[in-house]
Amino acid sequence: MEYIAVLFTCRGEDAGRIARAVLEEKLAACVNIIDAFSLFWWDGRVQEDREKLLVIKSREDMWDALKKKIKEIHSYELPEIIAVPIEYGLEDYLEWIDMAVGKK
Repeated sequence: MEYIAVLFTCRGEDAGRIARAVLEEKLAACVNIIDAFSLFWWDGRVQEDREKLLVIKSREDMWDALKKKIKEIHSYELPEIIAVPIEYGLEDYLEWIDMAVGKK
């Protein structure tokens, strides 16, 4: 796994700050911010909330720094931060990710 998509939800007011921070530190090439309505277990019951879903495109070697930066800014007690491999992608787009975050 070389390229990854990092997914997490957050409060609306956190979304822009986190997106800009990971981009400015060249930990990511792109961040999509999507409106989400979430239902989840918390404090022993099903809860619901309006959140933002962020999808970050980056590289596997950025994972530790990305996770640390997101946790540093994120306001949730237990943030959802997961990464999935990008197994296939347009070659030019994957090369652009390398250009945006820098060569390994």
